Amino acid sequence: MTRITLETQGHILLIGLNRPEKLNAADEQMLRELSLAYGKLDTDHNLRVGLVFAHGDHFTAGLDLQDVGPKLAAGKLHMVPEGGLDPWGITTKQVSKPVVMATRGTCFTLGVELALASDVVVAATDSRFAQLEVSRGIMPFGGGTIRFPAVAGHANAMRYLLTGDSFDAQQALAMNLVTQVCEPGEEFNKALEIAKRVSSQAPLAVQATLASARAIDSEQEKKQVFQRLASLMQTKDVTRGMEAFMTKQPAKFEGN
Repeated sequence: MTRITLETQGHILLIGLNRPEKLNAADEQMLRELSLAYGKLDTDHNLRVGLVFAHGDHFTAGLDLQDVGPKLAAGKLHMVPEGGLDPWGITTKQVSKPVVMATRGTCFTLGVELALASDVVVAATDSRFAQLEVSRGIMPFGGGTIRFPAVAGHANAMRYLLTGDSFDAQQALAMNLVTQVCEPGEEFNKALEIAKRVSSQAPLAVQATLASARAIDSEQEKKQVFQRLASLMQTKDVTRGMEAFMTKQPAKFEGN
């Protein structure tokens, strides 16, 4: 079964997270298929904008730690296959075309970072956001430490990055993580309306505007983020964090 569905509507590529029975948690297959979807959006000249959404009642619970955790720790996680792009624009160049995102329900860890890397985000009122990496002994590695403080302000971002606490759609709106909040069930159509408006504009002008707006990203920190993550993956606290997650028990971190 494919983890990502693809459909085109005019110049729009609809990219659907398709693992609803697992809260759309991202295993390696999903990460690779999502990467290829972004690669298609970037290279297909008929496509002008991407719309990322999720099948089921939740956007994503984040990484599937049972599948991804051991591979990440061993340095054997291959999330960007040939022809693909990193959807978070950290390990490879970011997609050159606009991405609109529609979220509802759980939107954790890499889901939040996917929102931060998107250009317009529509959230249902039942959306719940959290970056839980610190409680797993690691750190956000899709740009959360770079983009979250940039859009929400340092104090707002640190409140959630350093605690792992969750926040709702209205709080996300106040922190500029999302663009619009709507009733559950309306988020896809609202996002599609925006995507249609974007796709009707001059595509080269849209891409140039996007590139100009992104020019403030910290390239130096992007180069270091995976080095920092690799170092953390060698600590015992990562094992403690992942065991705590699997057993639903509080983690006892020791700083080693």
